[in-house]
Amino acid sequence: MSITDRRFIEESFPVKEVGEASAREKSIRHGHISTLHIWWARRPLAASRATAYAALTPAPKDTEEWAKKRDFIIQLSQWENSNNQVLLERARKDILEANGGVPPKVLDPFSGGGSYPLEALRLGCESYANDYNPVAVLIEKATLEYPQKFGRPFDGMPEWAKGTGDQGNKKTGKSNAAPQASLFDTESFENSQPESENPLLIAVRYWGEWVLAESRKELTKFYSPDIDSSIPVGYIWARTLPCQNPACGVEIPLMRQFWLSNKDKKWIALHPVSRGAGQHIDFEIVARGEKIGGRYASWPEEFDPSFGTVRRAVVTCPACGAMIDDQTTRRLFQKNAAQRMMAIVESPIEGARSGKTYRLPSPIDLATYQSVAESLERKTCKLREEWGIEPVPDELLPIMSGVFNAPIYGMDTWGKLFNGRQQLALLTFADCVRRAYDAMLPQSVLPEFTQAVMAYLGIMFNRLADKNANLVGYDVTCEKIQHVFVRQALPMVWDYVEVNPFTDVGWNNIED
Repeated sequence: MSITDRRFIEESFPVKEVGEASAREKSIRHGHISTLHIWWARRPLAASRATAYAALTPAPKDTEEWAKKRDFIIQLSQWENSNNQVLLERARKDILEANGGVPPKVLDPFSGGGSYPLEALRLGCESYANDYNPVAVLIEKATLEYPQKFGRPFDGMPEWAKGTGDQGNKKTGKSNAAPQASLFDTESFENSQPESENPLLIAVRYWGEWVLAESRKELTKFYSPDIDSSIPVGYIWARTLPCQNPACGVEIPLMRQFWLSNKDKKWIALHPVSRGAGQHIDFEIVARGEKIGGRYASWPEEFDPSFGTVRRAVVTCPACGAMIDDQTTRRLFQKNAAQRMMAIVESPIEGARSGKTYRLPSPIDLATYQSVAESLERKTCKLREEWGIEPVPDELLPIMSGVFNAPIYGMDTWGKLFNGRQQLALLTFADCVRRAYDAMLPQSVLPEFTQAVMAYLGIMFNRLADKNANLVGYDVTCEKIQHVFVRQALPMVWDYVEVNPFTDVGWNNIED
């Protein structure tokens, strides 16, 4: 095809239908590359696949050919047809014929999340991806390069990449000794190769579970299950400020609302119990609806959990009704901010996808959290000596009005975006990931394969940090844990949820 030949996309394109397929992708979390790592400017796979085909095939000669090719592009853009080999083979054949039997070279100089190069590869092209953002380069390697190089058996594979014997299970590649968690979900980079023959998949699962098991040894005691074996999924915290009324002075939990669950037939909330000015503010968990048990208090009349104690940095004291203006709130946060554990989110069965329950924190919960401080100090000193850097990041956060406003509330370093237990958990996981590298390197004859496995372990660690910071909210309408970058910003979050990294409940539906 010469440069003067017109392509299908220059004549026509089913914008509406491909747009609908692209919009649908936003709700697809299972197996989509977007779940690998956040990339803000990620292009939809449907649009990338459809436009690549339309740009590489000739314009139709007549109306009948136009209609057939248009319908084909619509089919090709559908998510369920992403790996439809019949459609893909037809698309590859059309592209080869249009290019004289030679796979066309496709270059994306600013590839970002890698959607377009991936779809060009899927269509049989010789694809080239590039970006000057190191995060984008890592995503592209994990999406495009490593699965192509190491997704099939190769000479010199270490035992832990074969999924045989004591190293793992041949069918799934899963370790027989370590438990699973969706934190180490590797479906985002799986290809059509059977799992039992995909050394990259097997290796990442094996070492991911190794990291998880090693981390458990140090951290399990800080996430103890209840006496009735219920599993703590998360801990809901509220930042606190002292009431500025001289006649009151109580610690005010700052919560944007009091809902714990706001679902149809399952309404559960924290109800503040105030005994007047100067008296400690207690809470009870109240509920109404058909999907609740008898473990909660009755719903008070005229109680609306939608209204909390803070709105736009203006605080109202539940004990005396005094208000703190927004400027005073910010000033107090520089010196007087504290936090209070408000509720525990639980699952009755580990691995359950529904049935979350709630309770108030017990003295054991509070004492467990307080015990973190000594372990965190020891861990920090040990890693500071080993790594030669400050383990808890102490770099200053930039202040960007409306985007990065957490620093004006005293959270002026990256390390302050995590509470003590979150810091300890992240340091422990990071340490175990580094130890995994030291353990796997002598066993691998291909250093690049080890680097590939480490890339995915690093991405998994990033996902943990994104889900387990003190800027993570709790979605009460879906009863799920959100993540830091719900939008491209670091805004102030008054109440947050701290996740238990050793349960997969609440890790679902991660939004980009």
